[in-house]
Amino acid sequence: MNSIDVLVDAFGRIRSDVHRAVERLDEKALNLRLDAEANPVGWLVWHLTRVQDDHLAELAGTEQVYTADGWADRFGFDLDPSSMGYGHTAEQVAAVHVTDPALLTGYYDAVHERTEAYLRTLADADLDEVIDDRWDPPVTRGVRIVSVVDDDIQHAGQAAFVAGIARRAT
Repeated sequence: MNSIDVLVDAFGRIRSDVHRAVERLDEKALNLRLDAEANPVGWLVWHLTRVQDDHLAELAGTEQVYTADGWADRFGFDLDPSSMGYGHTAEQVAAVHVTDPALLTGYYDAVHERTEAYLRTLADADLDEVIDDRWDPPVTRGVRIVSVVDDDIQHAGQAAFVAGIARRAT
């Protein structure tokens, strides 16, 4: 197994986590906020998918799936299509009101397919390429991809936690 295979496997596990987190959730459960400042399952999965879509599209030099394939319109949120959730206020989090778990998994699956296709174009040596020299140390392609994996895993775990509470509440 090489480095690319490891990354493909990691993103595959995130995909499974996303599907498990939202399965059998209705609209109420997808949008359950444990308090006024908490992020619901729908927002968490949308956000982790937006981050992956944004960062991997930038690395690949492509348009994001969210806009290129009409997902922004399908979601229909009252947010700028470039919004990924970073720094969202409680009101912006509430604007990410998801009505159907299939919308979340459909968008994630589309991003996952694009991610895997991109990763399959890389060789191990490509992971060492510096892509952002504004940091010390400079950020390499591999570091950026691992950062996305880390962010996605954390948010998928948070979504699973909130989903578990929502399932027990019904």
